Amino acid sequence: MKQRIIIVTKFYYRRGGDCVCALNLEKLLRERGHEVAVFAMRYPENLPSEWESYWPEEVDFGGPLKSKLAALKRTMGLGDVADKFKRLLKDFRPDVVHLHNIHSYLSPVVAKLAKKYGARVVWTLHDYKLLCPSYSCLRNGEVCELCFNDKKKVLSTRCMKGSLAASALAYMEALRWNAKRLQSYTDLFICPSEFMASKMKQGGFAPGKLAVLCNFIAPEMLEKRSVVSEDARGDYYCYIGRLSEEKGVRALLEAASRLPMTLKVAGSGPLDAELRGTYAGKTNIEFLGQLSSDGVRDLLAHAKFSVMPSECYENNPLGVIESLCMGTPVVGAEIGGIPELIDNPGSGAEFKSGSVDDLVSKISEMWSGKFDYATIADNSCAVFGADRYYISLLDKINILGGGK
Repeated sequence: MKQRIIIVTKFYYRRGGDCVCALNLEKLLRERGHEVAVFAMRYPENLPSEWESYWPEEVDFGGPLKSKLAALKRTMGLGDVADKFKRLLKDFRPDVVHLHNIHSYLSPVVAKLAKKYGARVVWTLHDYKLLCPSYSCLRNGEVCELCFNDKKKVLSTRCMKGSLAASALAYMEALRWNAKRLQSYTDLFICPSEFMASKMKQGGFAPGKLAVLCNFIAPEMLEKRSVVSEDARGDYYCYIGRLSEEKGVRALLEAASRLPMTLKVAGSGPLDAELRGTYAGKTNIEFLGQLSSDGVRDLLAHAKFSVMPSECYENNPLGVIESLCMGTPVVGAEIGGIPELIDNPGSGAEFKSGSVDDLVSKISEMWSGKFDYATIADNSCAVFGADRYYISLLDKINILGGGK
């Protein structure tokens, strides 16, 4: 018998990797015969949904005082989010509630309500919010784990937007939804990487509540792909992602400026204008802006290799998975869950995160290397395909048993 499943995600459009994963999962479950409902926050850019009448109103943490008070209530699980979700539970009668990113714009109160209702509660972790009140495990550009076992540190470091008020709100939220409570509401936390699972254990989460399951690539991306031979590959390597400090793009562009090979950069972010200005005179660095999914696929498929230069605890980046499934090897920073994705021989190389010299060396080695693009693609599609994910997810849910 197919389970009835509610997917809970803050935003219902392709805002980031977490939203992409939630949308891909909704489509996959529907195609496999499950009845699926969605619970998200109302937002102008959301995709249309038959379930949006159940969704709570948008909150704005940067708006006027009235908006900020509404946002504060939301983080504590008060207001319309609880009432709306209870109505959806009653009307849809789910067997499983699958949570994605829910803090702040929704609230972990949905986990509490789902558990009380009697559904099995599964939570896929896309970031480190349950360990780090400011999500990123970064402080002043450096990796930080101070709050893993003492959330009060966020007050002294003010690492939530550099603001005492924002950090105090994050601290209150962490106290309200502490590890003990969240574990009592959640049957299983799905960690997309072994690295994430290790950090959750370090932060006091019970190993029996954790399962590792890598994200999957959307089937339509695989259907449209074509593995390009070495002779047909372009004379470039590429970066696809957000142009922000934690992604390591400064180190990448500094490395690229020392080399003669062409780097193509796709994406946007807070460093976009600055980086374009700094490297305007470098003819071997091309800024492509934000690309469509077809544009991303074409750029990756024809690149000699891609680079993931992150300086933060990446969990299970889709950019690496998509590159490998196109048969394109990856130069990846040795941090977070990235090394797990490129540990097969011939699928890429690792460099010391933040080291421009090491990155220059690895890019040079990869440029002169020979790769079996077809084998990389075949192996990766088997590992990151939807079939593998679906079977493993259902096994983990069914092992939980119980339910209403």
